[in-house]
Amino acid sequence: PLCRCLSYSSHSAPACTVSTILVRPIMLSHRLLLLAALAVLGLGCPAAAFGSFQLPKMPWDGAAAGGSAGGGAAGSSLQPGDTVAVVGASGNVGKLVALRLSDTYKVKGIVRDKSGVAPFFGDRLGGSIELFEADLLEEMAAGGGGGGSGGCPEALRPALAGANAIVICTGTTAFPTKAWSRNEEKEVTADVLSALWEAKFDVPAAIGALTEAGLNTPQNVDDRANRFLYRAWNDACRVAQKRAILLSSIGVQRRTAMPFPVLNACGVLDAKASAEAALIESAGENGFAYTILRPGQLFGGPYDNNYYLGTLFQLDKDAATQDVQVGLGDELLGDTLRSTLAEVTAQICEGDCALNTDFAVVNVKGEAPTAEGVQERLRALSAGPAVAVASEQ
Repeated sequence: PLCRCLSYSSHSAPACTVSTILVRPIMLSHRLLLLAALAVLGLGCPAAAFGSFQLPKMPWDGAAAGGSAGGGAAGSSLQPGDTVAVVGASGNVGKLVALRLSDTYKVKGIVRDKSGVAPFFGDRLGGSIELFEADLLEEMAAGGGGGGSGGCPEALRPALAGANAIVICTGTTAFPTKAWSRNEEKEVTADVLSALWEAKFDVPAAIGALTEAGLNTPQNVDDRANRFLYRAWNDACRVAQKRAILLSSIGVQRRTAMPFPVLNACGVLDAKASAEAALIESAGENGFAYTILRPGQLFGGPYDNNYYLGTLFQLDKDAATQDVQVGLGDELLGDTLRSTLAEVTAQICEGDCALNTDFAVVNVKGEAPTAEGVQERLRALSAGPAVAVASEQ
């Protein structure tokens, strides 16, 4: 069935360990020189004796291992047992993405506090799923090695050093809510009113002041933190960087057309657009494939984080609205089940599709398609600007 990730009960996945040494012919001479240097130091040994040891990542490795602009090189394909870092693995979407990806990959989830989400993963925790604690805004404020020019803070390095792929599931609300507070539990009304007063009710200036004050504004969470993550992963990664997936939003490319200017009143779509552009640029510079996935308003369980409109109103239309529609770019309208978003995220990894692509996904009336049906629609994205939906097949 499509929504395997909606089985919230604990379940185990077969362990899969991949230990390989990749030698790229185009840079073989450089590696031979390195091995010769090791031999001079008395550290030389046959390649088979290295075991799980991997040669240090070279500056040219990203371009050799990553995807190409035309759809990714063969080396960009994720393999079972590869490691995927899921940023925001404690959120309503992130926890489903991490759980579903752990069917096939080793998952390193990055969360601010793992105590609250650990029970959700059950017996997969410590097996196919590991959790690492890091507060991105705190690391940015501290200049934790990745502030302006690059580098990776120590809190993120264990999760990112071995990550062949990264999936970013973080985000904040479009309008001021408790989610904008640093701990996501404090009311921000007083902060917002104060900022508006100081800015003489200039909304962009007030949002800018709240951003500089370190609140979880769209500019901080959806733009700056994502750019910070790209730099941190590029700096920390010591394995082949294969692909990066960013969960964004419909409306990013239509933010001047109704109804999206309303949603963008506090700049959330501007922030996401900036992060999308930065990801495409980073992928081109570092040689990995990218995918930008644009869901609609999210609905459906789990309902642990209750600051989002789709959660507050507990939109109960999952039973009749489970078919999946995907379309290139940003042309669809509708809402998206969190379980659908998690499944589609996993399938573009498992099916090695939607490379160097941005597309939208929403749910429409109808039954949930099979996993094969979803794969078919995702593969069709590469064929051209068509919209794929079961009722049209």
